[in-house]
Amino acid sequence: MDINQYLSVFIDEAREHLQAMNDQLLVLEQSPEDIEIVQTIFRSAHTLKGMSATMGFEDIASLTHEMENVLDLVRNDKLAMSEPIFECLFSGNDALESMVNDIINGGTGSLDVSELVASLKAIVNGDAPGGTAQSTASSTDLDEFQYSIIMQTLEAGHSVFHIDVVFRDDCVLKAARSFMVFGVLEASGEVVQTIPSVEDIEQEKFDKGFSVYLVSDKEAAELQAEIMKVSEIESVDVRPLDKESLQRIRAGVQEAAATAVAEKPAADPGAAAKEQPASDGKQASGKAKPKPAAAPVASRTIRVDIERLDVLMNLLSELLIDRVRLEQLASEIRNGDLIDTVEHMTRVSGDLQNIVLKLRMVQIDTVFNRFPRMIRDIAKSLDKKVDLVITGAETELDRTVIDEIGDPLVHLLRNAVDHGLESVSDRVAAGKPETGTIQLRAFQSGNHVFIEIEDDGKGINRDKVLQTAIRKNVVTQEQADKLSDEEVYQLLFASGFSTADQISDISGRGVGLDVVKTKIQSLGGQVSVSSNPGLGTKFSVQLPLTLSIITAMLIRAGEEKYAIPLSSISETAIVEKSEIRQVHGNPMIDFRGSVIPVIFLDQLLDIPVQSVAVSSSLQIIVIRKGDKQAALVVDEFIGQQEIVLKSLGKYLDNPFAVSGATILGDGQVALILETNALIK
Repeated sequence: MDINQYLSVFIDEAREHLQAMNDQLLVLEQSPEDIEIVQTIFRSAHTLKGMSATMGFEDIASLTHEMENVLDLVRNDKLAMSEPIFECLFSGNDALESMVNDIINGGTGSLDVSELVASLKAIVNGDAPGGTAQSTASSTDLDEFQYSIIMQTLEAGHSVFHIDVVFRDDCVLKAARSFMVFGVLEASGEVVQTIPSVEDIEQEKFDKGFSVYLVSDKEAAELQAEIMKVSEIESVDVRPLDKESLQRIRAGVQEAAATAVAEKPAADPGAAAKEQPASDGKQASGKAKPKPAAAPVASRTIRVDIERLDVLMNLLSELLIDRVRLEQLASEIRNGDLIDTVEHMTRVSGDLQNIVLKLRMVQIDTVFNRFPRMIRDIAKSLDKKVDLVITGAETELDRTVIDEIGDPLVHLLRNAVDHGLESVSDRVAAGKPETGTIQLRAFQSGNHVFIEIEDDGKGINRDKVLQTAIRKNVVTQEQADKLSDEEVYQLLFASGFSTADQISDISGRGVGLDVVKTKIQSLGGQVSVSSNPGLGTKFSVQLPLTLSIITAMLIRAGEEKYAIPLSSISETAIVEKSEIRQVHGNPMIDFRGSVIPVIFLDQLLDIPVQSVAVSSSLQIIVIRKGDKQAALVVDEFIGQQEIVLKSLGKYLDNPFAVSGATILGDGQVALILETNALIK
């Protein structure tokens, strides 16, 4: 098999299964009795094991196999989840992620996990806290009815065999191989009992093999040879039974069961071993065992290289420019057939545009979903209690931004836990709840997505920041005296700046923040910080959607044409000049019950003004940023249009309130305004 051909598929799917296992372990930690969650984790581990074995990554397959053994005991009510088991499974998941990352970086995916494997085996064998010894009774258990049938069969002179079938470790389709084995068995006699049940075998709910009791007239050697013909079988053990051996098996089962019940602490709710199910198939408590989750629906998705989407987007951009030009020509020529054809082309290209844009958009949840586990681990290492509240995870961003934003957010979240939130004792002394809260929010505003990380910790010490900045020659004493709070907090992003008294292995407030700012700016975004002493700190990250095509309102200000993203506009209106009032020297207007600032675009951008007739009214565009609004005064509304967003590259160095440019249908270039920069 050509491994390279399937490597990218393996990596993508392995990441998905590891993330699913991590997420579900966090949920299970809150509801350790929920067998449905265990089933979900088990399926992910089982699938990952099969994929890894097929690709030849034996270390991943062997570790996943041991994790699967522990989960199998839990889902069959033979083991209860406990803190040591959770830690072992989390460590296993981390090791698997490291091995997959090694494969991504061109390695072999090998890692010394012998200590971890030994811990997992100890749990299964009952040699570790939270473990439970597996009795041989579990593999030979017969109820009274089944025992009676087999005994009567032996007394009638028929041959009965106990058959153990063990598959190879690299067997991928155990259910299919089991079906083939049963085909051989049913052709050779009658199957009286299977361990586990036929339903569990069909759903691959077993480890390496299964056992059956078979009534057959064939010889043991003949049965063994026929079963071994099935592919991917490691061994077959066929043992003829007589009445004495059957009685010994039955006596051994009853003795093992009695011993297990006698040794189980009656009053210890945290005991790991649980009572075996009663013979009627119901749990001893009388509560029905939860049904396993339904099998997932077959995937209807395909994976596409992001570069192909980039090419498709560029081609669509060129098509859109030509479409706008055709629309302009059709309106000038006024040919009916041409107009009809162009209108149809507009509708079709519009639908195509919507599909292409959606193809590139990814929910930010793909980044956020790794943070709950990270916060959990950091909080435990620092002996803090932290509650991470995530909102807006369904917000979408362009794939290229999604791939790059993870590391900056990790820096900010680690800072929030380590240096933002106080210790439990300090929080109690300050009259706060023991558990600190970190809010991770995402929302779209205009042509941008905002991500906020807010903690309810002690806030930033303004004086300490200034003292550190002066000591490190970031600012002078004279400059420091004139800085506002917002400007002081921005000093945290200076290279190498830190206010931490002691740098921990987690972070110190300021460590890595210069890297965070550089990364976000490279994505065309901005980062800001605000803080209230004693109440907490909020970092706000502004990121562009980086869509190549947007819907915009074309306007004219003076002699220049501009495009304003339609998603940033609340409405357009005409107001009287007399309605504008000066408030502390700033023009304001009472608009629909709210007092909002008025921005004269030609004055703000120093645009040459055409000589026009004096009018008593003004045309305004009400723009918004979150819950804030402003009225933008323009000279003319040209109309709504689909525009292609083109980067300005290095032509302008950090242009104010301009995010890019577009080519209009007549060949003119119009700048695209960044309205978020206009609203403070």
